[in-house]
Amino acid sequence: MRALRAAVLTVPTEAPEADGTLAWAETTLVAVHAEAAGVTGLGWTYGSPAAAAVVGAHLAPAVTGRSAWDVPAANEAMTRAVRNAARPGIAGHAISAVDIALWDLKARLLELPLVTLLGAARDEVPVYGSGGFTTYDEQRQDRQLREWTEGAGIPRVKIKVGESWGAAEQRDRRRISAARRSAGDAELYVDANGGYTAKQAVRLGSHLDAEGVTWFEEPVSSDDLPDLARVRDAVRADVTAGEYGYTLAYFERMLAAGAVDCLQADVTRCGGVTVWLKAAALAEARGVQISGHCAPHLHAHAAAAVPNLRHLEWFHDHVRIERDLFSGALDPAGGAVRPGRDGAPGHGMALRADAAERYRRS
Repeated sequence: MRALRAAVLTVPTEAPEADGTLAWAETTLVAVHAEAAGVTGLGWTYGSPAAAAVVGAHLAPAVTGRSAWDVPAANEAMTRAVRNAARPGIAGHAISAVDIALWDLKARLLELPLVTLLGAARDEVPVYGSGGFTTYDEQRQDRQLREWTEGAGIPRVKIKVGESWGAAEQRDRRRISAARRSAGDAELYVDANGGYTAKQAVRLGSHLDAEGVTWFEEPVSSDDLPDLARVRDAVRADVTAGEYGYTLAYFERMLAAGAVDCLQADVTRCGGVTVWLKAAALAEARGVQISGHCAPHLHAHAAAAVPNLRHLEWFHDHVRIERDLFSGALDPAGGAVRPGRDGAPGHGMALRADAAERYRRS
């Protein structure tokens, strides 16, 4: 592997957005290019621009000069290199972006779609439409949900709840009921981003049942495994979490606690494709499915390579960004994407030079 290059890109949202516990007006993406034998692989992560500095200071020295074929060895070298820089958090984002770039590079060197290199377990990856921010009024929420269900034929949709750390519980209930009317017969999911107390989450359970909600994401903080397990035992909807997992040990603790019905993992945080596949295997060993969190185009090939996949999050912000910044975007028509079907090598995405310049941060 000859060189690593990192760039920071910041893309404004269409309008101010918020979930249960955070508000934002822009999204930052750190893109990494890995070069070997005249071929370039691409990876990226969503998070702090500081991840780019980690790539330059810690990760490039750890992987430059290594064989491009040995991605797991490079992943281990990166993990060791950030021992004193804290593996969870920003360093985890940086490792993930580099790992993805290295897998993309290897597949491109072999002139294979990444899913073919990994080995396919399925031809299609189911997706669910995700957005429904707490800043939306009823008309904007309705329009977005119908764009997914009626426009794209996606039969699963999700909205954000837990507004203002659970302080707007009655509005949450009204928005859930409105979402059910908009979604029709589609599966309806909600995501509290850890905004509720355990008692609040349990109280909401009867309303979720009445509206046919089957997925209750992060009803309480994903760091509170005992309360997450208690909510899981008390409600009928599947309780899910895991998007903030930065290490394999995190996922093992969550599964061992019986805290989730479906494990979520984010390939741009957990350590890239290398660790995401291991997390899927941990879940499979316990009879649990895995769902890819956000960054849909980076998850698609890995998601197609595991037998215990439930689905992939077709997240509004990241879909918009990935279609704008990169060529090779997938089509979710009918509720699934089909990675590798066009035969393009690697994950099939390439950074558009004009878009990169438009959003690049100095």
